[in-house]
Parts: sequence; C-alpha cells; structure tokens
Amino acid sequence: MTNEALVALALEMRQRSYAPYSHFAVGAALLCDDGTVFTGCNVENAAYGSTICAERTALLKAVSEGRTSGFQAVAIAGQGEDFCWPCGACRQMLYEFAPDLTVLAARNDGQFRVCSLSQLLPKGFGPHSLK
Repeated sequence: MTNEALVALALEMRQRSYAPYSHFAVGAALLCDDGTVFTGCNVENAAYGSTICAERTALLKAVSEGRTSGFQAVAIAGQGEDFCWPCGACRQMLYEFAPDLTVLAARNDGQFRVCSLSQLLPKGFGPHSLK
C-alpha cells in the first residue's frame, strides 16, 4: 500500500470520529507488514482522561485481534491546516510495539510529512529496551 493510500484511509476515518467537545476529528490507519490495515478515529468523553486518540484506537484494534508486531507505518489525519502528529501518550503506545514505525502526519488537504517514531520519541523505552 502506498503512503498516499494510507493517508486517504486516515482522512476517511475522520468521518467516524466522536468529537463533541473539541470538534477536531482525527482518523488513523495502521499498516502491517502483511498488508493488513487497522483503522481508528478519536473518541472523546466528558471525562477527558477517558478520551482515546485515533492512532491508539487503531493500535488497540490490532492488538485485540492478536497483532502485536509487524507494524510498518501509521497515517494520522486531522482536519486543520497543520500536520497532525501523534501526542506523547500515542507515541509511547506505538513505541511499545513498533519503535521503528514510520509516521505519516497528514493535514486536511491530504498533504503529509514522514518521520520515524524514533525521531518523535528519542530514547524511547519499551520491552525491547529491557532485554
């Protein structure tokens, strides 16, 4: 799957967002090495700490389906003119399973920037760093 196709899926997933508080819809698409893609959207809650970001939704769907490795790239698309990068909590959650993940941060018009998760979370830690 191309980066453009992955970003298009993330853009599409914004339609499923539940964002009555921020009014900022976010979609994500997580690509696995076998071509499987897990998608997600942000789901807000009146108890803000219970809110979950789009990329964590996609990751949790993957893990709940038995996938804990082989993640290659994640596309994250917001609805503004700025590129939509993962928050700190999402960076750590993704790093847990895929420290070498490629991150595609998209904006509303479909343009995107590419960065490695390791660049976004330098000196990250996880089960691989405990060995």
